[in-house]
Amino acid sequence: MATTRSAHTVWEGSLFKGSGVVSFDSSGSIGEQPVTWASRAEEANGRTSPEELIAAAHSSCFSMAFSNILDKAGTPPTRLTTSADVTFVPGEGITGIHLTVEGTVPGADEAAFQAAAEDAKVNCPVSQALKGTEITLTAKLA
Repeated sequence: MATTRSAHTVWEGSLFKGSGVVSFDSSGSIGEQPVTWASRAEEANGRTSPEELIAAAHSSCFSMAFSNILDKAGTPPTRLTTSADVTFVPGEGITGIHLTVEGTVPGADEAAFQAAAEDAKVNCPVSQALKGTEITLTAKLA
């Protein structure tokens, strides 16, 4: 069964002087988030950016895929802590994403953990959607 999730942004003004508000329509659980060019290209200052939203999507998607892969291998994780760092360079765009995961996985050895992490990095749906971006990974078994 397919699902569709929606968000929308209202932007007012020019790129450099304007601002916008991102709204999460499907869940409503995040609330409205302010966004500006400065929050994207300089300091966040309490505002989000497209890159932060991609980082949230990627870290959660990777964690779900990794958990599933580990479970199917007979070593379900107790805990996975994943961060995604999305690098944005003005004038170039998104230049890379680095995933970092630390996992507590009873029964998994280092080689199996690393292989499962690589599988999740390549095959989670967000990674698939971002194939044109270099994605790197650091995985550590706790």
